[in-house]
Amino acid sequence: MSKLGTKAKPAVIKVQTEQRAMEIMKLCDSNGWQVIVGIEPSEEEDISDVERLQNPIQQAVSAKIDRNAPCTCGSGKKAKKCCFSN
Repeated sequence: MSKLGTKAKPAVIKVQTEQRAMEIMKLCDSNGWQVIVGIEPSEEEDISDVERLQNPIQQAVSAKIDRNAPCTCGSGKKAKKCCFSN
């Protein structure tokens, strides 16, 4: 799966004015993101793709954490004796 904001998967936004489109394009260009802008005056603005690029959600760690590894909270304790002791 391609990363959002690349040539393979550009961010898609919908704005109401040309001025707003230029603002979004300037932001995307300065960050190196690929974007497709649609100007639709009669529809509600949708810039959710750009918002996702600005504030990426931390992905859950899919790898299993070793019980004897240091805890990810930074306490210095082993994970099995700290946050994973439920």
